[in-house]
Amino acid sequence: MKIGVSQEEQIQDAATNQADRQRKHSARASASGSPSKLSEVLQGVEKTLPSNANSLQILQVACDSRKVKPGALFFALHGAKADGNKFIQDAFKRGAVAIASEQPAPATFPVGVAWIQVREARRALAITAANFLAHPADALQLVAVTGTNGKTTTTSVVDAIIKASGAKTGLFGTIAYHTPLGDYPAPNTTPESVDLQGFFAEIRDAGGRYAVLEASSHSLPMDRLWGCHFQAAVFTNLTREHMDYHKTFEDYFAAKKRLFEGTGAGVPEVAVLNTDDEFGKRLAGLAKKTVTYGLEGDADITTKKFQLTFDGLTFTAHTPNGKVRVVSRLVGRINVYNLLAAIGAAQALGLPNEVIENGIRNLESVSGRFQRIDLGQPFLVIVDYAHTDDALENLIRTSRELNPKGRVITLFGCGGEKDRTKRPVMGEVTGRLSDLTILSSDNPRSEDPLKIISDIIVGLQKTGGKYLIEPDREKAIGMAMEEARSGDIVLLAGKGHENYQIIADKTFEFDDREMARRALRERGFEGPRNEHENGGSGFGT
Repeated sequence: MKIGVSQEEQIQDAATNQADRQRKHSARASASGSPSKLSEVLQGVEKTLPSNANSLQILQVACDSRKVKPGALFFALHGAKADGNKFIQDAFKRGAVAIASEQPAPATFPVGVAWIQVREARRALAITAANFLAHPADALQLVAVTGTNGKTTTTSVVDAIIKASGAKTGLFGTIAYHTPLGDYPAPNTTPESVDLQGFFAEIRDAGGRYAVLEASSHSLPMDRLWGCHFQAAVFTNLTREHMDYHKTFEDYFAAKKRLFEGTGAGVPEVAVLNTDDEFGKRLAGLAKKTVTYGLEGDADITTKKFQLTFDGLTFTAHTPNGKVRVVSRLVGRINVYNLLAAIGAAQALGLPNEVIENGIRNLESVSGRFQRIDLGQPFLVIVDYAHTDDALENLIRTSRELNPKGRVITLFGCGGEKDRTKRPVMGEVTGRLSDLTILSSDNPRSEDPLKIISDIIVGLQKTGGKYLIEPDREKAIGMAMEEARSGDIVLLAGKGHENYQIIADKTFEFDDREMARRALRERGFEGPRNEHENGGSGFGT
């Protein structure tokens, strides 16, 4: 559990607090509800429970001491940067009546407070939250999408298909959390288990029957999805990412694999696997049923030909349930894969092809994914979240394919305090594929932006590609507009939907889309905006 110890976590705290404020009228918000006996909420948890605490009434389950209310059961979790056990006193002061920790009870603690020693605190938290909220996931059909790239777009397509059926649903991922009651900021790609169960309860209590989520490689080993049974589990692809967390590529794959091995409630009913990816092939046979998709070989869900334009994609998908005619505003070859994956997930839910076709057609955009900025300038400006070498390569290749006669100008940076190994690789990709690269800052955090850029240059210089350096991202965006000529395409990569930038210990409002519009206006462009205000055409991240 992260507890407000870095500038990035301050953003997450703000998002979480905003979500709490928005959810205050939900009966199930923040895992608060009717009183339950301690012994009941801990059913199924490996624990050492004081005999005199069985009947203790629990009014809330929490893992953040700052959110503790009187009557709470507080879980002290070990986090990457902080130890929840250090915040137990704060939980006491706020009214916690029980503490769950992997540590044994201290010699002294407040009278009337129960100390429960648990074997695996994160797993115990997930089980307890589900118990407390009467197992809301049991009332829902769950879909999880994991992989390096494509999670956000694929889940967005599945969500649109479910909505086209007329059903109520929830969507949880990088951009935001959505339930039938409203939209909430997303402090993490996958919510903490106690929050996720609260959202599931919110969907259930609103009459919803589905939930679709991105399963990050952090969330799976941290047991945020423990106790959830998935009707469909989707694997998109696996490329270099999060090596600062997982250390080795096999560790990274092992984290993703957990989804298909089962997260404490049996293996998924259907695994939908991209078998054009070698790691997808390695997941076959783990779920009760395997459905494959891809453009190569003999995949179960595939297409033989497709039409790529800046206006979107059209093709016919061949599936075990018949043909699906796809007309989508999503752009690029990578989104053919994302659409095939979504079709597989939707069919696993039992949704008919007509509903699938309508849902795909209804989805106009995915925020910050291949989002076009158009103020009438004679060149194209695209904002995209591509922040891995594979995503960046897909982005540039798609731009070349759609705009073969113009130059490609790519602006990007790499995040500070994150995986350094991908920096030179990303530099090599853009140096090899772009006509001009502009190196700038992403979220440098406490690192020197120029040192991050130096790491990128190591790879870029291997290619002989042309590049410019401007650490100030706003100035760099202006530089890109100055460099662009008629017919060119400018790619602003890495931040996508993000509306902030972290520099040192400060967090600033910063949105590539707004900065691009400002830069264009400063250069005299004020033409009609042929944009989707709340999103883009949905590139593959």
